[in-house]
Amino acid sequence: MVINRFFKLVAALLCATVPVTIYAATDQQPSYKIIYDGGSLSDAKAGTDLKLYIDSDKIRIVKDNKAGTEVVSISAASVTEISYGQDVHRRVGAAIGLAVVSLGIGALMLLAKSKKHFIGITWVDGEKKGGIAFQADKSDYRGLLAGLEGITGKKAVDSDALNVKN
Repeated sequence: MVINRFFKLVAALLCATVPVTIYAATDQQPSYKIIYDGGSLSDAKAGTDLKLYIDSDKIRIVKDNKAGTEVVSISAASVTEISYGQDVHRRVGAAIGLAVVSLGIGALMLLAKSKKHFIGITWVDGEKKGGIAFQADKSDYRGLLAGLEGITGKKAVDSDALNVKN
């Protein structure tokens, strides 16, 4: 009898809490985790973890902490350029570490490459000019670029394809 009441109570609690949790999860706006690499933000240092939100008319960058302090809000109409590029390098340190244990695995690890995906945004808002470069996660950067292109109307420029001549 006591066990039946316990199961009924648990079932009632689950019926009440599950819909509330699902509603709370769908109510939050999606964000992208980024790592600040440099630019005109005075409130962030290189290597700082941030979150980027794409609203219908602006781009918001917020510190990735419990308070969610807004670092900058950029109007979509003020964006002048979006650029992206990749930094590819070999995992030499990991290969050397594995070579100590097993020469074969270390040699194979030397062939592995690592990519970092960078996105840059420049803007002019009246007298205020600014720019930011940040690293995006490899699974997010294409969606992030598509979202930025969508709200700004600007086509992202592949900075790796640009040839710089001295």
